[in-house]
Amino acid sequence: MWLDKIPLWFLVTVAVYMLLAPFTPMPHVLEKFIMLKEGSLTRPLDMFDLVFHLIPATLLAIRLIRMMRRQGRR
Repeated sequence: MWLDKIPLWFLVTVAVYMLLAPFTPMPHVLEKFIMLKEGSLTRPLDMFDLVFHLIPATLLAIRLIRMMRRQGRR
């Protein structure tokens, strides 16, 4: 799978960066989760922004799950 060809260190770096960006005043992911909790996440741009910032972390999670499953078979 194409995801297995991406170096793990690169995926971790991008995922952490995207989860914390922008660094000030508040990371977008945290801001959007607060908006989601309050019910104010209604603008399509805000929803896209949340998904955009979560994509690398999601890919990292998929990659780690695939790695653990492969190690479990051995």
